[in-house]
Amino acid sequence: MEEREFLALADAELARLEAALEKTLADEEADWDFELKPGGIIEAAFADGSKIIVNRHNAAREIWVAARSGGFHFKPPAAMGGAWVDTREGRALAAVLSDCFSAQAGAPLRLDW
Repeated sequence: MEEREFLALADAELARLEAALEKTLADEEADWDFELKPGGIIEAAFADGSKIIVNRHNAAREIWVAARSGGFHFKPPAAMGGAWVDTREGRALAAVLSDCFSAQAGAPLRLDW
């Protein structure tokens, strides 16, 4: 995959994640917040001081997630409209992030996009 194609796919996925986070914050009383950082990074901060970092990793052509529960690497979808999947377990990015956010927020959270 060419870098330009990867960047377009990753940036589109991160934009969908950003919209899902905005919606979740608007719909619920959340004890967490997030901010966008330069270079395709989303950083979520929780009341207990923990963080979740989501970023695109250009060299590996993956989206990486760092959470209290561990690190995850997601490869681009094989087909247009498919999900970014974890390289170890094959789980979708949205499902893994829902679990990570729920654990760190201390309440069930479902991120949909």
